Amino acid sequence: MSNDLLPESAPEEKTGEGWYVDERCTNCDVARQLAPDVIHERNGRAEVIRQPQNEAELRQMYAAAFACHTRSIRHPAQHLTPDVDPYPLALDDTVQLCGHNSRQTAGANSYLLRRPTGSTMMIDTPRWSAELATRYEALGPVTDVLLTHQDHAAHGRRYADRFGARLWIHEGDLDAAPDADHIIRGTDPVEIGAGVTAYPLPGHTRGSVLYLADGRYCFSGDSFYWSRGTADLEVAASVTWYSITELAASLARTAPLLRFEWVLPGHGDRKRLPADEMSRRLEQLTARTRTLQPQPIDFTAVRW
Repeated sequence: MSNDLLPESAPEEKTGEGWYVDERCTNCDVARQLAPDVIHERNGRAEVIRQPQNEAELRQMYAAAFACHTRSIRHPAQHLTPDVDPYPLALDDTVQLCGHNSRQTAGANSYLLRRPTGSTMMIDTPRWSAELATRYEALGPVTDVLLTHQDHAAHGRRYADRFGARLWIHEGDLDAAPDADHIIRGTDPVEIGAGVTAYPLPGHTRGSVLYLADGRYCFSGDSFYWSRGTADLEVAASVTWYSITELAASLARTAPLLRFEWVLPGHGDRKRLPADEMSRRLEQLTARTRTLQPQPIDFTAVRW
């Protein structure tokens, strides 16, 4: 296996048998999204609750292991070799999950969006790897790298240069990608390409943006996500770097313009619902967010 597909560092292998989560876990929730049957949250971190019992559960475990940004999901005998790497992982016939989440984006998810022309767009970035870039390019030429906000800007320039793609970010977060090719300004929607529109959504950060594709897919960054705990759309009120008040205003301005079936966030879970149901839930989220007050940053308070 090439060195750029290996973890940057790893602790000593655990003795004994079976999958486990090591002490580097940051409780980012990605493992539980991908392997809900075998990994749960306990004592503020991910934990393997039982060993995979069939092929489907083993696939879940590999998906979680290859996505984990600290490579904390481990097995003393089963190593993470390319032949068991499931990424990019199709969510449907249009969107692929990149996997290989980066420490430099706090383990955020990133996506590939197929376009009718056969090209693709990358939304936020996985960790940098030349081998991964080759794998993603195999799905079609990547024309654009769309950054949702400053927390997820790491590796954007490297992937854009590798692909010969345009790099997009909002002016409010330009410090994170000062060499971006295209700068989104103000709060008006901006067309990125046929069927793809950027909606500035200041709140989580000053320059947060969501990208809407084909009236079906909402790449929401860290502006809102699907919570398994509440079975609803939520904002991460306790991890809002800029202003929860501004986020409420952004949602009030933008939510009526959005129609989608899939919510595809950076942090938090993904979900597909009928568009009318998503619209109803987004309207309710907008109303709830208006009632929220600023609070200290507290990652442990996020309702996954």
